[in-house]
Amino acid sequence: MKINTVLVLSAFYLLLLGCSSSSDDDGPDNPPTIDRSANLLGTGDSANDILSNDTFTKLKIEIAYVIGFRPTARAMENFVNFIRARTFKQDIELVYTQLPSPDEETLSLEEVAQLESDNRTAYNEGDTLAIYIYFADAPADDDDEEEGLVTLGAVYRNTSMIIHEATVWSLAAQSIFISITDVETATLEHEFGHLFGLVDLGTEPVNDHEDPDAANHCDVQGCLMRAELQFGGPSSKSALTEKSDGFKADCSLSGASVLKLLETKTASGSSMIVPNLDAECILDLQSNGGR
Repeated sequence: MKINTVLVLSAFYLLLLGCSSSSDDDGPDNPPTIDRSANLLGTGDSANDILSNDTFTKLKIEIAYVIGFRPTARAMENFVNFIRARTFKQDIELVYTQLPSPDEETLSLEEVAQLESDNRTAYNEGDTLAIYIYFADAPADDDDEEEGLVTLGAVYRNTSMIIHEATVWSLAAQSIFISITDVETATLEHEFGHLFGLVDLGTEPVNDHEDPDAANHCDVQGCLMRAELQFGGPSSKSALTEKSDGFKADCSLSGASVLKLLETKTASGSSMIVPNLDAECILDLQSNGGR
């Protein structure tokens, strides 16, 4: 009888230890560790995962924006429709995160990456692939307004983008024909095209259509991924490519060229102000699991 009592008490004591250990590991002072490694890869490395439903069937897009700089609802609707048209992801969730201003006059990519590390909440989990887009209240640190070289947006990792929303507003204000929504849509779709792996940035081209003078951009006239839409193009396919004075984006979208393109489309009477992907880019996406 005493032996049975000792066994019961021992089992109860071990159970208490197990519960205590679990509580210590996952309590408020020790939150579960988030595996962020899959979201810290190079631009285009998750192209197939975004395009197909083989590994992930849901897309969760965290829209982190500085107070007062939330993107327009119409631009986000256009953006989601663009993703659905070119991928098999039909379950797309937008999660809005309002953030205080970092109080910086300009932002370098190092600072953008640090802000993401500090504030991003959405990471890959189960069958959900997470994307992070930061809408900033400050321009890029290498903008040159006198030369008309301003950056609207940039991609720098496989699931990370920045949109310089303050610059988007300033650019749209320069034209009576172009709206904020037009500029936001063009910027979002061009940059997300690189997350699709275009051009030869994680999605191998079926036919050669990469611009020899601008890596990872299309040479087909009128395509969304044309080199004329970007400034300061990539020299490498790695995320946050290191250079002598810091990092550079895999693509930085030029405000002047976007404004010119959108105004040209408007002047021509086209019902589609924002350019589409051309047949070659679409063929590439289809070959890598997209539509």
